[in-house]
Amino acid sequence: MKPVIALLYDFDKTLCTTDMEDYAFIPALGMTPRAFWDLANEFGRENKMDGLLAYMYTMIRQCRRRGIRLDRAFLRRCGEAVTLFPGVRDWFGRINAFGAELGVAVEHYVLSSGLREIIEGTGIAHEFKEIYACEFLYDEHGDASWPKLDVNFTNKTQFIYRINKGVLDVSDDRALNSSMPDDSKRIPFRNMLYIGDGLSDVPCMKMTRAYGGQAIAVYQDSNRAAVEELLCRDRVNFIFPADYRAGTPLDETVRDILRHMAISDRLAETHTCQVRKIGTGEMAEQERWF
Repeated sequence: MKPVIALLYDFDKTLCTTDMEDYAFIPALGMTPRAFWDLANEFGRENKMDGLLAYMYTMIRQCRRRGIRLDRAFLRRCGEAVTLFPGVRDWFGRINAFGAELGVAVEHYVLSSGLREIIEGTGIAHEFKEIYACEFLYDEHGDASWPKLDVNFTNKTQFIYRINKGVLDVSDDRALNSSMPDDSKRIPFRNMLYIGDGLSDVPCMKMTRAYGGQAIAVYQDSNRAAVEELLCRDRVNFIFPADYRAGTPLDETVRDILRHMAISDRLAETHTCQVRKIGTGEMAEQERWF
C-alpha cells in the first residue's frame, strides 16, 4: 500500500471567507450575524453551556419562532451560498495528483466547529475522506431536534487520534482507546499537515507539531496581525494568505511539505524493514554476499 499523508482543515475562514452560518442561514432568520452570535453567546453564558451547543440550540429555537423548517435540505441549501477562497475548488485534485507523482496517497479531512450539513452543500464535501463538524440529530419527521455531534476547539484533537489510528467512526471509542503499536497506525503524525486560521486551531496545531507533523495558518487582511503573532510565538510552522491557487506561496509550500513527508516516510520504512530483518536473521544472511 502507498504511504498516506493527511491534510486536516478547519473550515470557517480557512477554506471559506467567514463563518458558514453568516452567508445564508442567519439572513434567512432576518437577523444580522452580529445579532445572532450575540444572542447565542449570551444564552450560553446565562446557562453555562458549551458555546457550540448554545449556538446549535439557538438555531433550533430561532427557526421554530419564525416557522422555518430546520432540516438537512435547508442547511445544505445554505451551504450553496458559501464563498470559498480562490483556488479551493480545484485544490484537492491538484494536490492529490502531486501526491501520486511522489508515490503517496493524499487524504483530506475537515475538523470544524461549523455545521456538517452546511459543508455538505458547498460542493466540495466529496473531496474529504471524513468531515468532523457539529451535526444535528433529526427526528422522525426529518427536523433537527438535538445536537448529534459537538466539535469544539479542544475536543477537535480527538479526531486527529482517530485519523492517526484509522478509527473514523465517532461511535467507536473502544478501538480508539485501545493500545496500538506506532508502526501499525494508519497515518503517522509525521504525515499530517493541519491548516487553520487562528487561536481556535492552536490545540490541533500544537498537537500535530508535537508529534512531528506540520501546521500552517492562513489569513485575510482582517486577521493577518493575529496570525503573524501565532508565527512569532512558534505556534505554527508557516503563515500565508488564504489563496489556494496553483503557484501561490501556500501551494508551493504545501508541495514542499509533501515532498519532505514522502522522503521521510520512505526513510522510516527502510529503517523499520532493516530492524525486522535483523530480528529474523535475514539481514545477516544478506551480508554474507558482501
